Formats: sequence, C-alpha cells, structure tokens
Amino acid sequence: MLEIIALIYLCKKTGETAAQKGLSSSRWKLYTVLAWFGAEFAGFFLGAIFFGTGNLVGLLLFALICGVGGYLILKVQLGKIPGTMDDDIDRIGE
Repeated sequence: MLEIIALIYLCKKTGETAAQKGLSSSRWKLYTVLAWFGAEFAGFFLGAIFFGTGNLVGLLLFALICGVGGYLILKVQLGKIPGTMDDDIDRIGE
C-alpha cells in the first residue's frame, strides 16, 4: 500500500517537471509507472535467480529497491531534456 502512495507522489512530481519543460505530463507519468513496475519485476526475477526464493521478505525488498532505481533512471533522463526557452537569460535588460 505504501508503495502505491509513493508511486502516486512520484508521478505527480514527474508530471510537474515534465510540464515545466513543456512536455506531456501524462506521458511522463505513464513512463514513471512503467519504469517503476518494469524495474521491480526485473529485480524480483533477478533476485529469485541469484538469491533463491527462501527469503521472500528480502526478495521483495530487493524488488522494491530496483523499482526505485527504475524511477531514478527515468528522473535522470527527464532532467537531461532541455526546458523551454523562457528562462531568465531571455529577459536580461528588460
């Protein structure tokens, strides 16, 4: 349950950042959800392969950490996109 609340908060933050850059906020919110769950599923399966399924709590925590990692990768990619040209540099001398 806490994971879903965190994901909703992160989607809002990603949407705000995308809107500030002049991008579609709904598209980046969808990317956030897909990156989170994709990395979480990949982390779950990789953890099961490498560590086994004996410790389910540890496996789920590893998957959760991978989900956060997926979000962080997406955040970095969004941060690399240049924003709109309505910066303070354009208003010098006014």
